[in-house]
Amino acid sequence: MLSQLPLPFTRAAAACRHHRSATRACASASADELNTTHGIPGSVAFETGLGGLVFARLTHANGSSAEVHLFGATVTSFKLPSGDEVLYRRPDAVFDGSKPIAGGVPLCFPIFGPPTPGSLLKQHGFARQSLWSVVRTTGDVNPDYPEPHVCLKLETSEATRAVWPHAFVALLQVTLRRDRLKLELQVQNANASEPFSFAAAMHTYIEVTDAASAAVRVTGLRGCSYLDKVPDPKAPVLKRDEAEAVTFGAGLLDRVYLDTPAEAQLEVGTGAAVAVEHTSGWKDTVVWNPHTTLQPECWRSFVCVESAVTRPVTLPAGYDWAAETNIYVVDL
Repeated sequence: MLSQLPLPFTRAAAACRHHRSATRACASASADELNTTHGIPGSVAFETGLGGLVFARLTHANGSSAEVHLFGATVTSFKLPSGDEVLYRRPDAVFDGSKPIAGGVPLCFPIFGPPTPGSLLKQHGFARQSLWSVVRTTGDVNPDYPEPHVCLKLETSEATRAVWPHAFVALLQVTLRRDRLKLELQVQNANASEPFSFAAAMHTYIEVTDAASAAVRVTGLRGCSYLDKVPDPKAPVLKRDEAEAVTFGAGLLDRVYLDTPAEAQLEVGTGAAVAVEHTSGWKDTVVWNPHTTLQPECWRSFVCVESAVTRPVTLPAGYDWAAETNIYVVDL
């Protein structure tokens, strides 16, 4: 979805009925400072977690919750009202800012996958290892707007220009709705006249009972073409999937499904499935399980089903792009 909007985004800056916003977004603010400027009792609270990293805790009136770290704008938890966790955090995850948080929903931008030869970008880009700022929160307990929400921002800096010479603004809006977690990414080209191209993905880790089990499978992708990255990630093979479902016990699986339907479902082995639903801005669905390239207690515990746009989007100066992902649980 491309549209021309002035900075700041018209949609992103639109006032919600109940919100807290500061005149200056600050990436280095402490949890106490953010609670003063953006905290909403019972809905949005900021806490200091592992490694001293600050995160926002969203709490819905129905008892569900989500956690969003400012480092990487990474959603690290989404719990149902029952207390059951939907996402998965890898045991090798570190919280010292030295590398992206491994697990939850890391955000890939401005590239997906390895950089091109000669690029200074790292795998999957810089968004997942940058410190984002808080723009606003919403979520008053008033029943006409009960959904906790936080909006984070990343924009051009000396650090981003050193590896990617473009002016941009990226917003990640995370909303905890009654029955789902809503993630909306917006990117704007803030260059005066030059277009730029980018790719992106919501690298969603979903907890499963045992990925090696036939009961853990992804449905909704039958008939889609996909790039198989297992033989050679730098030269993936184009194939077509005619199987009823994707399963994970046979070995490493790394596929980019192209031009996919709006929803794929991961049956997690408990009699329920996690649906990953996306809007038209996302074109592709990535399915990944590392098998024994990670320790057994790790790879058996998750499958990644990711909303993505893996083929570069060209964004003219002054235009923005937006895409939305919804994650929710379905009883089978």
